[in-house]
Amino acid sequence: MNHLLEVANLTKIFTTPTGPFVAVQEFEAGIDDGEFVCLLGHSGCGKSTVLSIIAGLEKASVGSVYVDGSVVDSPGTDRGVVFQAPCLLPWLNAEENVILAIGQALPHYGRKQKKEHAQKYLEMVGVAEFSHQPPAELSLGIQQRVSLARALALEPRFLLLDEPFGMLDSLTRFELQDTLLKVWEQTHKTVLMVTHDVDESLYVADRLILMTDGPGGRVGKVMSVPFERPRERAAVLEHHEYYSLRESIFNFLEDHALQSSIRRAN
Repeated sequence: MNHLLEVANLTKIFTTPTGPFVAVQEFEAGIDDGEFVCLLGHSGCGKSTVLSIIAGLEKASVGSVYVDGSVVDSPGTDRGVVFQAPCLLPWLNAEENVILAIGQALPHYGRKQKKEHAQKYLEMVGVAEFSHQPPAELSLGIQQRVSLARALALEPRFLLLDEPFGMLDSLTRFELQDTLLKVWEQTHKTVLMVTHDVDESLYVADRLILMTDGPGGRVGKVMSVPFERPRERAAVLEHHEYYSLRESIFNFLEDHALQSSIRRAN
């Protein structure tokens, strides 16, 4: 295995009242150190299930996840996770939410070190001024920046992002995408990001993994994104390959949605 992260023959079957449900089938992928990869597909294709298994929050029915050749089957501080909802503890302020995570990843740090470490990442994502405010006083966009700071403060090998901007309005979403790219340029963390937004994936990623429709979603196509880094949104939109890549992705998704509809009808 030559990848930092290797997903081999991954299948997940859930038990339901109506029988077994195959969420993901024979999913195979590899991600290199420092690479930014987006996992893209329609709702219900199993992309969040794949991310949850990589995070160690779900067990695979068949197959394995490897990091540096070692099997992963439980959560760990080597993987920083950001979900669609911020998931901050409401009785702690922004800084305290980050410090709580630091205590898990860096237990040898003293109180002063934890505060300095938390401030470093809150500043990196642009929310240091909100350090002492509880989540209820923060906008959803600010809360999600705190969630990103918390994940980064673990100093993980890689970030797992599950549609982290899916609940945000368009303007806030664009701002957070820019923040994420700036953070990636500073840290060069390995990133796997689940999204259903084609334009978002083309803006942030080095490579796209497109999934077929569920149930039983699997890797259908892998595409490289040719835009130079560091990236600016205007330059990406003006790139001569942007709209052909975009059209190719939409054609893939539409074709598989049609095939799924035909299968269900039969």
